[in-house]
Amino acid sequence: MKPAIYLNALGMVTALGDARATLRALRERSTTGLCWRDDLRADPVLVAAVSTELPATTQWPVRFRSRNNQLAAAAYAQIQSEVHACVERYGAHRIGVIIGSSTSGILEGGAAVAAKRNTGRFPDDYDYGQQEIGAVSEFVRELAAVRGPAFTISTACTSGAKALAAAARLIELGVCDAVVAGGADSLCPLTVSGISSLAPVARERSNPFSRNRDGITIGEAAALFLVSRSPAEVRLAGWGESSDAHHMSAPDPQGMGPEIAIREAMQRAGIHPQDVGYINLHGTGTPKNDEMESYVVERIFGLATPASSTKPLIGHTLGAAGAVEAGICWQLLVDGGRLPPHCWDGEADPALPPILLCTGAETPCSPYLLSSSFAFGGSNAVIALGKD
Repeated sequence: MKPAIYLNALGMVTALGDARATLRALRERSTTGLCWRDDLRADPVLVAAVSTELPATTQWPVRFRSRNNQLAAAAYAQIQSEVHACVERYGAHRIGVIIGSSTSGILEGGAAVAAKRNTGRFPDDYDYGQQEIGAVSEFVRELAAVRGPAFTISTACTSGAKALAAAARLIELGVCDAVVAGGADSLCPLTVSGISSLAPVARERSNPFSRNRDGITIGEAAALFLVSRSPAEVRLAGWGESSDAHHMSAPDPQGMGPEIAIREAMQRAGIHPQDVGYINLHGTGTPKNDEMESYVVERIFGLATPASSTKPLIGHTLGAAGAVEAGICWQLLVDGGRLPPHCWDGEADPALPPILLCTGAETPCSPYLLSSSFAFGGSNAVIALGKD
């Protein structure tokens, strides 16, 4: 048996605050993170936006100045001391960085293109490197002053979860002793308008698994873990990945790829469906995802495993979602207590299996929790967390 891999520390910022504040607000069904924006597409859209003050990046080279890097910096600041302890223990060259992202600095890139269209030249505070997909991992590597492998994973909504799986592999291979891993994605017009053209965006707040569901609510966030073999409260017990490539934006209706990923995560964790105490569902609120996911959950777990989607309150944070929602599970294992309720209108879709959606009164019946992420292009990633 391979030695266990642990999630030693978590830094997180969502529209509801840090990890502890986010879990508390989810339990309270707080909508304080949601706001209407008229600067992200042609018409106003409800999004989950981070409103807390973020670390400045003006002291960094221009290529590192982006809102996405500010989100990552806010998350990193919460685990800085633990990372520094790892550097002292293992050496900077043995610490890696893997970040999942789908936006990087596209917000700044889009603004620069608009300025060039209007003035004929790019602004002085713009550098093409801001929008390179690898910018966020390079930035965090510099923040942490580490010299191990650093790269960004961009597989849409599975990016953050796949970053955790990739971190575990680097440690198992002996390439790294510890990895800063997670995800960061920021709101920007290109993403919001682009997704609006490919998949339904909710008219109001997303309403997963309801007969009235009509699309997603987009959000922004960052979540970074320190991953290593040093014992901690929470283990990265397992992970599963698959790719079904059914369609560029629609899931396979049978959910075969997601099922493979879920079963692989449980197999790697050495657990069975009855051992899972909670599932943080992908739960986007789109007609096709919720239909597929409910049948997969019924097929594997039956109708008695507590589950909920947290996206109606924190938004679908895209490339960060897999890490953010694993972070919610991590905080739940650390704090204990009630499971986050499923926020919806309570009107079940009679065409879907009646899976057990949390009311807010349940507590985990097992120390093993799953977080599922499914993405455009048929990418699937599932994380299993455990507490000894």
